[in-house]
Amino acid sequence: MAPTPTDCASSAASTNGSSSYDIFLSFRGEDIRNNFISFLHKALKDAGLNVFFDSENLWTGEAIGPTLQRAIEGSKISIPIFSSGYADSKWCLWELAQIVQCHRTNNQLVLPIFFHVDPSHVRNQTGSFEKIFHEHEKEFKPDIIKSWKDALGVVGNLKGDVLDETK
Repeated sequence: MAPTPTDCASSAASTNGSSSYDIFLSFRGEDIRNNFISFLHKALKDAGLNVFFDSENLWTGEAIGPTLQRAIEGSKISIPIFSSGYADSKWCLWELAQIVQCHRTNNQLVLPIFFHVDPSHVRNQTGSFEKIFHEHEKEFKPDIIKSWKDALGVVGNLKGDVLDETK
């Protein structure tokens, strides 16, 4: 089963309006759409960046997968924002696997943000990132699960910003 577009919202910021982006954001919309991402989106727009934002730039009936694939591949930097429900979304995991592929093949810079999530939970698929994989394993082939876990491990091992309740 393919992930559904509403599982994970994504956006990308462009400085030139073409299919090449400066920044690709991957986030679980259900978790952070009305707080952190709203502020980040506004800051990017205020900085003069053209932001590809799912609720503004995707048209009804448009094939989302290929659009997001082009945005990821055409980006210089990807910023996955890990929240407690990020791994619940098959769509977010698909995006992350694509981001890691671009990181490996095109040296794309990946700058993770851990939003109320311990980076070790991402890296090792523990905490909120553990239980959901038992469900994913019932639905997806082992090679897909492996690519998602590998991607979480790679990005979880990168230095990123940790935002938690105490900061």
